[in-house]
Amino acid sequence: MGYSIITPPPTPPPLLHPNPNPKPKPNALSLTRRSLLLSSTSLSLTTLPSSAAASPPPPDTTITDRVFMDFSLCPTYFRWSSEQPVLCPDPVPLGRVVLGLYGHHVPITVANFKAMVTSAAYKGTTVHKLFPGQFFLAGHQGDKPGDVRRPIGLVAPNTETVDSRAFELTHSRPGLLSLSLSENDDDDEIKLDPDYRNVEFSITTGPGPCPQLDYKNIVFGSVLEGLDVVTAIAAIPTYRPSERIQQFNDFATFIGDDRAMQARALWNKPLKTVYISDCGELKVAKPSLSPPSLP
Repeated sequence: MGYSIITPPPTPPPLLHPNPNPKPKPNALSLTRRSLLLSSTSLSLTTLPSSAAASPPPPDTTITDRVFMDFSLCPTYFRWSSEQPVLCPDPVPLGRVVLGLYGHHVPITVANFKAMVTSAAYKGTTVHKLFPGQFFLAGHQGDKPGDVRRPIGLVAPNTETVDSRAFELTHSRPGLLSLSLSENDDDDEIKLDPDYRNVEFSITTGPGPCPQLDYKNIVFGSVLEGLDVVTAIAAIPTYRPSERIQQFNDFATFIGDDRAMQARALWNKPLKTVYISDCGELKVAKPSLSPPSLP
């Protein structure tokens, strides 16, 4: 009887029980998105300062035109008539002031000022207000001796007076020429005329800046020659009422007394008559590429 050998089946390998706390595999897609997000954020942060630092270009103070004004002192009396606009028996010349105008910055303001100068509309008119250590005013319109006659048809409507870019230059030093807006003291009757054009101007006299004029008046030029003449004008004494009179005037203004404004018109008036004895244009062969350097 034969025997057969039975080979037992192979023992299956032991079952591996899963880890109860398996570690998730890293998600390559989420890492990629996170990396892209971080890289885009860092890129935006890197480019932000350069875009934030970008600012509009500074005002163009290229000198496109040159004009002059001769100033004289009338120590005795000053009279005006239609036959002889200026009558001063013994004028004392103070000197010539040459002004450079910023025609690229405010072309309308410069064109109007040039028209007044070249037509001699400023000739024979006075420096009617002088604020010691700050600035003086000229170009007051009216019918009195030394006033500017109304420039009807001579100058254009000035739309730059409502353009914020025209007010960017500040009154930072002596010898700056600006169109007087906040300090304009033309009579209300003249200002209400539909054809009214403001031609009053100021020149800073120093020694320091005039921040009270900044962003309220249009700087459109500067003194190129004759700053010593400006200093001489600034040294002329002015009428300044006592503190008691000023208090009375403030009270009269408060209650609406018209005489208060009439009295205030005499404040800061030079005690000696300073007037523009001549004015005109100086031809510029080649405009300056930079503003003048003044002390």
